[in-house]
Amino acid sequence: MSRIFRGVFIVWTMLRFGLDELVLSSFEKPWIRLLTRVVSLGRNLKAPRGERLRQALEQLGPIFVKFGQVLSTRRDLLPPDIADELARLQDRVPPFESAVAVAIIEKAFGRPLNKIFESFEHTPVASASIAQVHFATLPGGREVAVKVLRPNMVGAFRKDLALMRMMAGWVERASADGKRLKPREVVAEFDKYLHDELDLLREASNAAQLRRNMQSLNLVLIPEMYWDYCMPDVMVMQRMDGVPIGQTQRLRDAGVDMKKLARDGVTIFFTQVFRDGFFHADMHPGNIQVSLAAATFGRYISLDFGIVGTLTEVDKEYLAQNFSAFFQRDYKRVAELHIESGWVPAATRVDELEAAIRACCEPMFDRPLKELSLGLVLMRLFQTSRRFQVEIQPQLVLLQKTLLNIEGLGRELDPDLDLWSTAKPFLERWMLEQVGPEKLLAQLKAEAPTYAKLLPTLPRLLAQFLKASPGPSRRQIEELLLEQKRTNKLLQSLIYGGLGFVLGLMVMQFIVRIRVF
Repeated sequence: MSRIFRGVFIVWTMLRFGLDELVLSSFEKPWIRLLTRVVSLGRNLKAPRGERLRQALEQLGPIFVKFGQVLSTRRDLLPPDIADELARLQDRVPPFESAVAVAIIEKAFGRPLNKIFESFEHTPVASASIAQVHFATLPGGREVAVKVLRPNMVGAFRKDLALMRMMAGWVERASADGKRLKPREVVAEFDKYLHDELDLLREASNAAQLRRNMQSLNLVLIPEMYWDYCMPDVMVMQRMDGVPIGQTQRLRDAGVDMKKLARDGVTIFFTQVFRDGFFHADMHPGNIQVSLAAATFGRYISLDFGIVGTLTEVDKEYLAQNFSAFFQRDYKRVAELHIESGWVPAATRVDELEAAIRACCEPMFDRPLKELSLGLVLMRLFQTSRRFQVEIQPQLVLLQKTLLNIEGLGRELDPDLDLWSTAKPFLERWMLEQVGPEKLLAQLKAEAPTYAKLLPTLPRLLAQFLKASPGPSRRQIEELLLEQKRTNKLLQSLIYGGLGFVLGLMVMQFIVRIRVF
């Protein structure tokens, strides 16, 4: 019965904000288009379609708000006006009762609240679509932040997701853009994101990994997780004190170097992407603060680690080479990279894809380099690739969304920020690592345990082979000795060749450093 009531409320909300007109207008059947005009009579639908969609998702509750946030990252699938409006969805939603939060904490730990914390602030300091945060003090005086999952999220999530799948199936079958928009795949992607965020233990592990990766950089603070107090629905972490990144005037008044802050933000992001392949993928202003404490003055503070992106070596190679080729206006190489990656059908003509990419990207070079947007470059490449039936990888779309956030934030802090000059050292370092002797030595070091285990067994294996074989004749012995001489010469050639190869790589590294960029 509750599912029926929920379905009725969803339908009523869709009618109230005119989403039925928005959906029906995309159908290709003439009689459905006529129905669109009929159902629109008597309703005020003057507001833009993106605004109406955003308001409807806010009305439908936290899960639909989160769905809108995830949907806004798929700019490769959505019209720009809808993507821009969904990007405005705010993380802050009304908090749930503190008594409910206390009950969840006590159930998770099996103890009364006063046996867990010395003190606990019942008024939440932050409230988001998935969880809310309270400040508290652990025994011994450590100040912490307690993140508590919203109640009944799993059950509500399953019900709403079932309805989303059903509606996505309708849209995909009936809409002219259904196959291109892939609504069922988008819902499946949302399912994955939400499952990750509903497990606070997983979020704590993400935070611990980022903290470990970033420790040597000394540019960003990430809260320590207190594992004895981390559960799937409750997470206790170090309390962080900072100024929200959006309060720029307050930061300037405190003496923060805004230009350095902008550069540091880009450095943090590209370090996570090109060095670690593990990056914070939800870096909107609500999740970023700046420390004003004397010991850590001017450093970033990162919060909320429910969504992280990961990149393989193949992904990093694709990105670095695409950026490098783009800024050299080598559009043929960009096209070749798309085909080599396997994301474009093998039958695609390089010259046709090259022409499309040139038409998309060349106008951008009419502006100063510092005004070029790497996020916009990725977006346009994805949009162009879509015409050639490319299947965009979700991790790259997540990267593009985060890059747009970083660019917008960086240029708000410093309008003159040249993102390319900041990114260039990372791309240069990556390319040198791929062709330099360090890469060769790293691969040899990685394989060394295998060789070390194999070499001592070779005499025994050879002896077993000789025992199992009939005795060699004089001619076979002579051939064996001759083969040994050949092997010795070959080993000498390999040694000298290897030394020459390493020297050649060092020369190549020097040339690449001078010429590639």
